[in-house]
Amino acid sequence: MRKSRYTEEQIIGFLKQAESGIPIKELGRKHGFSDASFYKWRAKFGGMNVDEACRLRELEGENGKLKRLLADAMLDIDALKLVLGSK
Repeated sequence: MRKSRYTEEQIIGFLKQAESGIPIKELGRKHGFSDASFYKWRAKFGGMNVDEACRLRELEGENGKLKRLLADAMLDIDALKLVLGSK
């Protein structure tokens, strides 16, 4: 997945500016992002603080590690079933 060029702090700052009344098109022109990016960020980070966004990133990373561990375990189980044969 491609890394965003904006940090969570910046994204939340953009969202706060939009809530204060600055038009989204003007924000996008000023900071260099599209309307679609803004709406995607609002869906993901809307109503969050910076601390909550950082915690979300940590949890997503941990979740990815756990998924990889589970996939490796499932591959090992399948390999053992092939080697030992099914009953």
